[in-house]
Amino acid sequence: MFSKTDIEKYFIAEKNESLLFIIVGVAAIILALIFFFYLKTNWYKGAAIPFFVVGIMHLVVGITVYKRSDGDRQCNVYAYDLNPGELKAKELPRMEKVNKNFVAIRYFEIALLLIGLGLIVSFKNNLDKTFWVGLGIALAIEAVVSLGADYFAEKRAKEYTKGLKEFVGK
Repeated sequence: MFSKTDIEKYFIAEKNESLLFIIVGVAAIILALIFFFYLKTNWYKGAAIPFFVVGIMHLVVGITVYKRSDGDRQCNVYAYDLNPGELKAKELPRMEKVNKNFVAIRYFEIALLLIGLGLIVSFKNNLDKTFWVGLGIALAIEAVVSLGADYFAEKRAKEYTKGLKEFVGK
């Protein structure tokens, strides 16, 4: 039986994972800056690019989700008791869109992983192409981290959506 507790759990977990994205994003940005400005070899400069770009993406997504999670939680808990039609009219379509976006994001992350692995394999024996090896390794690392985090977020979103469907279907 879907309850207010399920809504609370979903948004608290979403907020906690967004905090993890913020931490990972900040760590990747710091690592990128160290690689680019202090270590300065071609390998590190190549690795700095994906760490910086994906780190910024993690940071922005993490902050955005973190800031909106409490408001979403409160609105949906309120709607559960006083306006269940709002869950059907607004929250369920939003979650269905979120679930579709996870599929597109997964394919994008897999593409980044394959590009990273392709760069590693293509240039691993070329000592004058270490920039591309560094870029490939960092891209693959960021893709794996993103895939892992999004796997759990997607699983949680599907369970929440299933509960919403059961609740509004009554």
